[in-house]
Amino acid sequence: MSQSPSAHTFQVDLRGLVDLLSHHLYSSPRVYLRELLQNAVDAITARQAVQPGAPARITVRTGDTLSVTDTGVGLSEADVHTFLATIGRSSKRAADGEIEAARGDFIGQFGIGLLACFVVADEITVVSRPAASPGAPAVEWRGRSDGSYTIRTLPADALPEPGTRVTLTPRADAGEWTEPERVTSLARHYGSLLRHEVTVVDPRGESTTVNETPPWERRHGSPLARAEALAEHCRATFGFTPLDTIDLDLPVAGLRGVAYVLPTAVNPSERAGHRVHLKGMLLSDRAAELLPEWAFFVRCVVDVTSLRPTASREALYEDETLAAVRDALGARIRDWLTGLAASDPVLLRRFIDSHHLAVKALARYDDALLRMLLPWLPFETTDGNVTLEEFARAHPTVLVTRSVDEFRQVAPIAAAAGLGVVNGGYTYDRDLVHRLPEIRPGTTVTDLDPATVTAHLDPADSAAELAAAAFLAVAREVVGQYDCDVVLRAFQPVTAPALLLDDREARHERTRAGLAQSSDGLWADILGSLRTEAPRAQLVLNHLNPLVRRAATVTERGLALTTAEALYGQALLLTRRPLKSSESALLNRAFIGLLTHAMHDQDTPGSGPDAKEH
Repeated sequence: MSQSPSAHTFQVDLRGLVDLLSHHLYSSPRVYLRELLQNAVDAITARQAVQPGAPARITVRTGDTLSVTDTGVGLSEADVHTFLATIGRSSKRAADGEIEAARGDFIGQFGIGLLACFVVADEITVVSRPAASPGAPAVEWRGRSDGSYTIRTLPADALPEPGTRVTLTPRADAGEWTEPERVTSLARHYGSLLRHEVTVVDPRGESTTVNETPPWERRHGSPLARAEALAEHCRATFGFTPLDTIDLDLPVAGLRGVAYVLPTAVNPSERAGHRVHLKGMLLSDRAAELLPEWAFFVRCVVDVTSLRPTASREALYEDETLAAVRDALGARIRDWLTGLAASDPVLLRRFIDSHHLAVKALARYDDALLRMLLPWLPFETTDGNVTLEEFARAHPTVLVTRSVDEFRQVAPIAAAAGLGVVNGGYTYDRDLVHRLPEIRPGTTVTDLDPATVTAHLDPADSAAELAAAAFLAVAREVVGQYDCDVVLRAFQPVTAPALLLDDREARHERTRAGLAQSSDGLWADILGSLRTEAPRAQLVLNHLNPLVRRAATVTERGLALTTAEALYGQALLLTRRPLKSSESALLNRAFIGLLTHAMHDQDTPGSGPDAKEH
């Protein structure tokens, strides 16, 4: 007979759990001070919810020990047993009571922040007096990293006024984190935007107030003074002088702040570091998820109330609210860009000179921005780096290459032939150029193909073609095995002896044929069925080039074969694409053949430098 299941509870290793949470949840020991400040702020918020006008002070004292004292709501002995003795139990998530009423204003929600103190200390002492009962005695809770704790009642004068004091005695290996200068720096780093006064008192009794009014909320007297104040804040925070500033204000999300536009180009793949404050407390200074990926040209500082932190409170929780805020901030930055196009073209030009890649990324998905900014964007063309508007005026038919190497190969010849070619090999460029007719009716955009280039090259005269017939026949024999034809043309520049014109379809067909030959059985049949009638590549020899004209007169078959291989090999190198093993072998064979021929001529009587003396 089956038995009913019996209920059991998990056995928890408190020492191991404390070690896990305090040493592995957080990225750095420095967060201990953030957690102490956060708890103090939440305690003051809770008290002010039921006692408006209650004092709001946080005092950090440094020395042999470190203490953080707040004028918050305080804890009674029952609260200490309930909240401090249970990991994960937060007073801000109580089922009822006065503290729960203000939960939406709290920074922390998880009930584990105090454990961060065990990163720097083995013992935490909490002395607290409840504000709701001014005459009640103080309660001391002393917790240790092994999971044990003690509680005792102290006289009321152990804490002069209602609130809480948390005291740490740092371990020897963590003393650097509680040095007075480091504590002041950390307090300013995390709490500079807190609404409650935060004061750090050093061992000499000198005090420093670390928080201040956010620069975007100060009264500066004039727009120029405000701009300079924001620029100074950017220099102090990020280390650069911004090209411009963008005010960020989303009342629905409780977000205020500013975006600083970088004055120089940055790598789009580099993760941006935005500073996000949650209700005044710094949450993260590397919050890349705050903005869309295309907005890599700005750095933001914001204070927000509606976004959720992760358990470690070092990143934003990815949810629908964060997605909506990200889209709204992206729209605000886009509006700034469109506003520049209408009101400040000089600044827009400076921006595009540095960040045109970001604008191109955005314009691909934003039709309004595309129509407004595409004519301003620079592209690499056969006329140099120019805007599409300028280029289209000179070339009603715009040709676009599919790769950077293809553009670099044909650019000198196309420019000499009067063709207008745009390098479409860079990110976004080909897609954007193909949308140019939407913005500029009457402009034609097509992909560049070998036939177009060949059609614009001058044919060699019939006499030259006839004189070179024997060499051309040998050259066609040599390069024909690479699915390539040979033609003779006359084109500029004269310094280019040969040009290899090859499109994507032809390369794909050669790859398929090679794989089919090296395969057998089913794969060979499948690859054979994919055969297409792709146009062959073309080796275009330049009859205007002195080397080609001399090669056309070669009658010795061996030298003609080597010369043809050398011309084909040089044209291959100009394409800048990876060489196959057979092509590398051809280059080596041509080089050795020409070198052997040159040395043979040197050894022939009457061909050396002293030939005139014989």
